[in-house]
Amino acid sequence: MATITSTPTAGPNRTRNRLILGAVAGAVVAALAAGGAYWWQDRDEPSQASAEDCRLAQRIVTEAAGIAAGPVPEAEKWWKETGDERRATMEDGYLGAKISRYEGWALETAKKSAETPSAKDVKSLQEEARGHCVDSGVTLTLPPLGS
Repeated sequence: MATITSTPTAGPNRTRNRLILGAVAGAVVAALAAGGAYWWQDRDEPSQASAEDCRLAQRIVTEAAGIAAGPVPEAEKWWKETGDERRATMEDGYLGAKISRYEGWALETAKKSAETPSAKDVKSLQEEARGHCVDSGVTLTLPPLGS
C-alpha cells in the first residue's frame, strides 16, 4: 500500500477574501453616500441659464420697464413679440417663466390694471431670476413697474 507523503493543499484564505469583500462593500457604500450627498445639496438649486439667456432676459426686462409706461396697443404688441422671441430663443425654461411673469406685469401696468405688482413682488421675482444667472456672470436687475 502506498502512503501519501505530500502536504495537503491549503483551502481558500477566508480572512483575505473577507477583507477584500469588506473593502469593496465599503467603497460602494462610500460612493453611494457621496452621490446622495451631492444630490441632496443640489436638489433645491435653480437651473443655471447661459450668459446668452441671461442677457436676453435683461434686455427684455429693461424694455418692459419702458413699455409699462407707454400706450396699451404698443405694450400689447411688444408683449406678443417679446414672448414669441423668448420662447424661440431662450433655452432655460425656468428663467423664461420668471421673465414671462415680468412681461405680463409690464403689460398689466401699461393697462393700469389692478394686477400690477408691488415693488416687493418685483424684488422677490428679481431674486428668483438672479438665482438662474449666478454662473453666467450676468446680474439681472428688474426695475419696479408703476410703483
